[in-house]
This record gives sequence, C-alpha cells and structure tokens, in this order.
Amino acid sequence: MIYLRRFSLPSEGDELAFLAQNRENKRTCYTSRYPFGIFLNRRVPTLELEAVTILCGGNGSGKTTILNLMGERLGLRRGTVFNRSSFFGDYLRMCQVEAAAAFERAKGNSRVIASDDVFDYLLDLRCINENIDNRRRELLEEYADARYAKFQMRSMEDVDRLRQVVEAQRHTGSRYVRDRVMNDVVEKSNGESAFAFFTKEIQDEGLYLLDEPENSLSPRLQRELVGFLEDSARFYRCQFVISTHSPFLLAMRGAKIYDLDSVPVQSRPWTELEHVRAYWQLFQERGGEFEQ
Repeated sequence: MIYLRRFSLPSEGDELAFLAQNRENKRTCYTSRYPFGIFLNRRVPTLELEAVTILCGGNGSGKTTILNLMGERLGLRRGTVFNRSSFFGDYLRMCQVEAAAAFERAKGNSRVIASDDVFDYLLDLRCINENIDNRRRELLEEYADARYAKFQMRSMEDVDRLRQVVEAQRHTGSRYVRDRVMNDVVEKSNGESAFAFFTKEIQDEGLYLLDEPENSLSPRLQRELVGFLEDSARFYRCQFVISTHSPFLLAMRGAKIYDLDSVPVQSRPWTELEHVRAYWQLFQERGGEFEQ
C-alpha cells in the first residue's frame, strides 16, 4: 500500500535564494542553519516511494533528517524530540509532499519510530521491573513479620492484621509475594524487548518512518524484523520508509533503495551499495576460515 507517494527537498536555487534573503534575520552560524546546507550540491531528486523505501548512507548523509522532514510535513505522531534550529520550519515549508487519499484514513496509525523511542521503552521496562523488585522485597519483609508475629486479636480493627498473619502462616514466602505483586513485565533481553516494541507499535494500515530500527537487535532478530515488516507491507497494508545500515534490512524483498552517498542521489540495488559490498569483501577475504 502506498500512502506517501512522493517527497522532495527544496531545490538548490531555492535554498540559496532563501539564505541570501534571510542572512541578517537569523543567526547565521552553520549549525543554526540546519537543515539548510545538508543537501546542497547533492542533487537529491524527488523521492518516489514504494511500499518499502530505504534510505542508505554514511553518517551525516541526511537519512534521519529526511525522515524527520517527512514526519513533520505529514504531521505524524512521534515519541521523542529531535534536533531543530530556527531555520527548520522555513526549510520544512519548502519541502513538497504528495500523499494518497488513503493516507487520511491511515494517519491515526502512522508514526515516526526513532532509536530513542526504543531506548526509552527499554528504560521504562527497566524502571518498572526495578519498582517491582522493590515491592517484592517489601512484601518479603512483611511476610516474615506476619509469619512469626505473636498476634492476638483484640478488636474488629485487628481483622486485616489477622488475615495477613493467617495468609503468611499458610503459604510460603514466594507464594505470599506472588499473590500480591505482578510478575516482571519483561524477562527478555534488550534485543527481544526491542523487537517486541516494533510488533506492538506497528499496526495494520499505517505509514511508518523507521530510523535505524536494527539498533539493539542481533542478526537473528534483524532477520525476524525483516520478515515482520515484509508481511506487514504485503498483507496488512503498511508502508515503510526506513533509514538503515543493516544488510538484512537492505536486502528486503521489493525494497526501493536510495543511496544518499552517491552524487546525484539515486536508486540502487542493495548489492551495489558500499555498505553491503564492505561486508561482501570481508567474507571473501576471510572465506577460507569458514571452510575449516
């Protein structure tokens, strides 16, 4: 399913003209002009988007910037903030976007998912589990106090305490605690929890902008994520725009890949990308070690 059909950055002429006209109105150090200057002389064409479109390039190539511009131009939900400058809104207004009519129906499910969203989710799980551990320790102390208490009921106000003592004497400490506190929210590795985050957040019929989703995922889980994303695009009417260095994601079936390191920026097969060929060269050079 295609919800976002085309996206284009400002032309080089428009970008230079804007900067010339506004040179005195705003701070003019390089960092404050972001994202002006990122794509100058790169000859980035209008991006024609497919059900799965991948942005590949080295650090500083602008992969994340394009995702952020797409997300803001379309008004997509996002969890974490991203770097902006006083020029960001001006640059954003110069970008052009063409969405299909079906996007309005899918917008509620659509969102930007950045690495920071995954890391925040993992930290939230850790905090929840730490609080559960603290509560578990409190209950064990409560259990020991109640089990060995010399208690005598003197009035109806002591009913709750009596119930506590009886429960402690009837059950083991682990049973007493288990009946009063939830199990750990997660007993998985960070990678497994990160994979679970994607399967929870990605719903049917949505446009998802994924910024380096391979972070925290082992090769095995990256392959599982690829299968999940391919199925979501093929059977559940999802569209994905992904920035990545992962060869597993770059090899996704039917993906259209833009190489942001090339000038002009152009679409390439995954086998021609510098990132992938670096892996291929390594395995060719060390191939004999696999045959031992």
